Amino acid sequence: MAGSNGKTKTVRDMVLSLGLIMIAGAVMYLFIPHDDSTPDVKRVDYRVELLTARRAASYPVAAPEDLPLSWKATSVRFRGDDFDAWHLGFHTPDGEYVQVEQSTQKRSTFIDEATQGARRTDRTEQLAGRTWTRYTEGRYDALVLENADGSTTVVAGTASFARLAQMAESLKMA
Repeated sequence: MAGSNGKTKTVRDMVLSLGLIMIAGAVMYLFIPHDDSTPDVKRVDYRVELLTARRAASYPVAAPEDLPLSWKATSVRFRGDDFDAWHLGFHTPDGEYVQVEQSTQKRSTFIDEATQGARRTDRTEQLAGRTWTRYTEGRYDALVLENADGSTTVVAGTASFARLAQMAESLKMA
């Protein structure tokens, strides 16, 4: 009978240890602060980069005009040594992402990179006097500007096509 007493004691000790660990975990969870809210997205000022890009690029650079303040610019860059690549990223009022991408890179390669694998559809939209083609089934949905001289313009993101169209309509090429 001595052997069974040792096994009972071992199981009881394991259960007690597990209980103490669970209590310690619960105490840590309750008293260590944690914030589950979404972080505030910082707005960037893209005016200086836009002026630089418009002076240096070999094509008219696109940027929104009269876009509501609820759209926050979050990223901007111009790479003259990388096909005159222009990027402007926005956080939409409903928490989605929209980017304006332009480049002189080979059209098919650039669209694939900007949309992360989206495919051309037969659907086009007339926005602000320009024809845009829809691309879907990639990481980002996109509107691609047709018949642009010397560059390709892509408005892409996780936002709905209505938000993408809102951005495309607001773009001024200069």
